[in-house]
Amino acid sequence: MLDALRQIVQDVGAASGFRASLDLLVARVSMILDAEVCSIYLRDNATGRFDFVANEGLNPDMVGKVSLGPSEGLVGLVAERAEPVNLDDASSHERFRGVAGIGEESFGAFLGVPIIHVREVLGVLVIQDRDARRYREDEVAFLVTLAAQVAALVAHAEATGEVQGLTTGNGSVPREARFHGIPGVAGIGVGTAYVALPAARLELVTDRETDDVEAELALFDRAIGQARDDIERINAQMAKNLGPEERELFDAYLHMLDDAALAGDVREHIRAGQWAQGALKHAILDQAATFERMQDSYLRERSADVRELGQRVLAILQEIRETRSSYPDDMVLVAEEVTAPMMAELPIERLRGIVSLKGSRNSHGAILADALGIPTVMGAVDVPIYGVEKATVIVDGYYGEVFVDPGPLVRDLYERFQEDEVEFARELESLRDQPSVTRDGHRINLWVNIGLVSEITRSLDRGAEGIGLFRTEVPFAVGDRFPTEEEQRVIYREHMEAFEPRPVTMRTLDIGGDKPLSYFPIEEENPFLGWRGIRVTLDHPEIFLAQVRAMIKANEGLEGVLRIMLPMVSRLEQVDDAKALIHRAHRELVEEGHAVKEPLIGVMIEVPGVVYMIREFARRVDFLAVGSNDLTQYMLAVDRTNARVADLFEEVHPSMLMALREIAKACHAEGKPVGICGELAGTPEGAVLCVGMGYDVLSMNAANLPRVKWVIRSVSLIDCRRILARALRMRSNSEILEFVRDQLVGAGLDRAVPHHEVPISF
Repeated sequence: MLDALRQIVQDVGAASGFRASLDLLVARVSMILDAEVCSIYLRDNATGRFDFVANEGLNPDMVGKVSLGPSEGLVGLVAERAEPVNLDDASSHERFRGVAGIGEESFGAFLGVPIIHVREVLGVLVIQDRDARRYREDEVAFLVTLAAQVAALVAHAEATGEVQGLTTGNGSVPREARFHGIPGVAGIGVGTAYVALPAARLELVTDRETDDVEAELALFDRAIGQARDDIERINAQMAKNLGPEERELFDAYLHMLDDAALAGDVREHIRAGQWAQGALKHAILDQAATFERMQDSYLRERSADVRELGQRVLAILQEIRETRSSYPDDMVLVAEEVTAPMMAELPIERLRGIVSLKGSRNSHGAILADALGIPTVMGAVDVPIYGVEKATVIVDGYYGEVFVDPGPLVRDLYERFQEDEVEFARELESLRDQPSVTRDGHRINLWVNIGLVSEITRSLDRGAEGIGLFRTEVPFAVGDRFPTEEEQRVIYREHMEAFEPRPVTMRTLDIGGDKPLSYFPIEEENPFLGWRGIRVTLDHPEIFLAQVRAMIKANEGLEGVLRIMLPMVSRLEQVDDAKALIHRAHRELVEEGHAVKEPLIGVMIEVPGVVYMIREFARRVDFLAVGSNDLTQYMLAVDRTNARVADLFEEVHPSMLMALREIAKACHAEGKPVGICGELAGTPEGAVLCVGMGYDVLSMNAANLPRVKWVIRSVSLIDCRRILARALRMRSNSEILEFVRDQLVGAGLDRAVPHHEVPISF
């Protein structure tokens, strides 16, 4: 049954619309399981009822007209239990409820399985037969597996309003749509969607009508011409290694591009009003499905060739479109995954918000967005990436909500939220030159995490007292090769001069994990546990030495203290080896005639094993800083870029608080300053807890600094210690967060934490 399962999931995903997907699903299930009836009931979000939306074998006129209460009938029983219900005589069950006109009276056997997405029952998939029998275990397993796979499709349709459209009589999709994601960067952004296209994948292309058929035909002609050129070039290159028979595949590809084959089908779809990419998807998937249904194994395998050719043409179409794109003045970036190079290439001054389908608030893209103060929602997996281009989008970075084409009520509401934000930001500007001191006189250093030149002015305008984390990998990420020592020196010098005489902490190159370099690929099954951070640079001392030399030279003649920080250390030997290289670089520069100071050397605490040896590490360095993002990831075994488990990434998890407290105590016992430069430090709740623990430096993205300073100046050190003591006795992240927020609200600091109400519906 595995092949049948794969085929049905593939075909359902490639159907022309949600209604077509459901109709295909019930027909295929009925055929594969030889069931006389297959039905789908989907939950209506507004009422909680389960609507009869698709069927094979019962009265088709009742589709869209039958609705069951959340606890009504056997469908309600499946939804209540959230597990399969398998009966040999459905009508004799106490929960059976007959629906007049539907025609199920003569069917005895009943199997219903829930369609569950992220713990929510979105619907029920049912099969029925006349014979009184219990369905076999393999049949139950097949239906459960299928329901689990189509759950994402249903969740997406629910988010776009397509589920609601099934019962409106015409199946239309409402223009207004709301999507749920993960809060990435706090704030409200309103603007026009600009879609950064993902890698070419036919299944991701959605239908879109075009009002300029000739333009779409011209685009397709250009793509076909380029595809022909590419295939002919590859064919010529392979002539040295392949014989004429093996090269016939390339001739077959060229024939497929003829008007009598694929190209003709695509043009027909375009002339019918479909945009070029949607037309290509329909033509390719239809032909691939035709091959897949063939009995001959050789012909069946040709479906892969059709798909490969389609992907090639789609990639060209997307590239052509990308080069013609212009950025809206009020841009909301929508991307499958936001990356550092992607953001570096955009006109940042136009960005009003970011929506990323992948990742969490601790993904590197979200961290950069936070540094720029751009409201961001991550992990919004259900957003139809092709369907939102040029639409008005509201990004609610507080609660992780995205509204597409919102109505006037929602738009007016969020515009008022924005006005409140602007007013509060104006009030905070008066604190720029004020010290970060608690009400009882305890001084806290508020520094910034930085990586882009454009962040310098923003950081200084918000009162940054130093750089706690310079992400040196950003200049490496935007090029097509390693930057030279002099190129690095120029970039580093610009930051140091801007912050003079404030201290500057430069993290050595931290690549790997979610920070790859296109020209230095690291292919690993588990990159977060692989070759990254200090492990890479110690294996390549030529890269490390060039970077360290550039840092030390950039500091020449300045008063500001240069602090070099080593990422991802896990062994004392790594610290010793890195220190030896740094001292060597300094010695060489002095010998070359440079009047340079010796930098301070510190380590980032990101690996749980280091926590248990913290005093040994502290004795070897001048300072320490907790990278709370990675430390949390490794402590809790949660990939911080994975939207599926992002809600498990809890920076104030009880074990994290205990670890952070022990780190601060151990560092102070050795007389070494300790800071924290993860996202935790930039939240009002995290800042209060860190102050209570005794951290000397809180380093954060510039956008968060004024709000954190306002909170610190409004509380006392005794208050922070009291809140921490209570929090350490709690047993869950949510309990701790709720408690700290209640304390802030009770102190009159409610504007520092999210508190507006998200609209329930349009």
